[in-house]
Amino acid sequence: MTELQEVQITEEKPLLRAPGAPDPGKDAELIAAKLLQEQGQKHTVETPYGVVTITIHGTPKPKRPAILTYHDVGQNHLSCFDTLFHFEDMQEIIKNFVVIHVDAPGMEEGAPAFPLGYQYPSLDQLADMIPCILQYVNFTSIIGIGVGAGAYILARYSLSHADTVEGLVLVNIDPNAKGWMDWAAHKLTGLTSSNSEMILQHLFSQEELSKNTELVQQQRHVLSHATNLPNIQLYWSSYNSRRDLSLERGGDITFKCPVMLVVGDQAPHEDAVVECNSKLDPTQTSFLKMADSGGQPQLTQPGKLTEAFKYFVQGMGYMASSCMTRLSRSRTASLSSAASGDGNRSRSRTLSQSSEAGAPQPPAPTMEVSC
Repeated sequence: MTELQEVQITEEKPLLRAPGAPDPGKDAELIAAKLLQEQGQKHTVETPYGVVTITIHGTPKPKRPAILTYHDVGQNHLSCFDTLFHFEDMQEIIKNFVVIHVDAPGMEEGAPAFPLGYQYPSLDQLADMIPCILQYVNFTSIIGIGVGAGAYILARYSLSHADTVEGLVLVNIDPNAKGWMDWAAHKLTGLTSSNSEMILQHLFSQEELSKNTELVQQQRHVLSHATNLPNIQLYWSSYNSRRDLSLERGGDITFKCPVMLVVGDQAPHEDAVVECNSKLDPTQTSFLKMADSGGQPQLTQPGKLTEAFKYFVQGMGYMASSCMTRLSRSRTASLSSAASGDGNRSRSRTLSQSSEAGAPQPPAPTMEVSC
C-alpha cells in the first residue's frame, strides 16, 4: 500500500486577513489611481473666446460627473491644486471620478506672452468656455472646485448652466463687483505696489506676508520669473472687472446645487465668503472656515479639505461605501458636539451621511463647521 505523504499547501490569496493587515486589492486600486493622477493628458480646446488648455486624469465612470477645477490669479492648475490632488487620502476620490483641470488662457505651463493689445476674456466669457470643454470631453455634468477667480468663474457658469452642475466647492469666492471705494483703494495701492505684490495680497493673509512664509516666497519667485507675466496681469485685470453675481437667498438668482464654501481664518477674502454664505440657501450650503490655513487652504490644509470634500461627495450620493480615514474618525465626535452645542448658528448642507451610491439624496441640514 502506497505510503501517505504529508503535503503542505500555502494559500496564495487568504480569504481572511489578520486584523490591521493591509488590503492588497485596495492598495492596488489606490496605486492605480495615483498613476492616473500623475499621467494627465493635456488637450487644447477651441472656444469662441480663444483656446483653453485642459488636463484630464482618470477613466470615465458610468453615471458620474467629472470633477472640474479652476485656479486663481497668479496660479495654474499645478500650483493651485497639485498639493490637494496628490494628497494620499484624495486618491480614494480620484479613482471614482475623472478630473479635468482647466488652465485659464495663457496660464498653462510654458505659455508664451500674448501679443501687445490682446483682448483677454472677461470672467463671464471664461465661464462661457466651459460648455465647449464639456462637449470636447463628452461629459454632461460636473462637480466644480474653484479658488478665487476660478471660484467666481464656476459660480457664474453654474448660474447660467444649473442643469450641468451637481455640486460646487468654492474657495475664497468674492461674489461682489468692486465698488467705488474698492476701485479707489485698488488704484491707490497700485501707485505704491506692483501688480505682483497686489496679487500676493490677494492670495495670502497679512500674517503670511509679514512672516514671508515658504509659500509666499515660492509664489513671489514664480511671479518675478514668469515669462507669461503679461498674461497673469490680464487675468488679474479681468478679475478686478468682474460683475456682481447678484446672489439672493430665496430669490431667482441662486445656486441650484449643493455648495461648499471654504475660507481660511483671517484670509483676505474671509468677509466676502461670509457674506456669500448669508446669501445662499442654508439647506444647500456648507460653510467651512479653516483655522491655521492662511489664504490658500487647499495648499496648507489638504488633509482637512480632502476630508470635507469626501463628506460633500458622499452627501451627494457618491462614494457612500467609502471607509473613513483617521481624520474623519477623529473629527466625527468633534463635529457632532459642535453641532449640538451651537444650535443658533446657521444651518448648512451635510458633508456626509448618504446612503446609496450613484443616487443623490435629499440634503440634510447641519451646522457651520470651523476646523
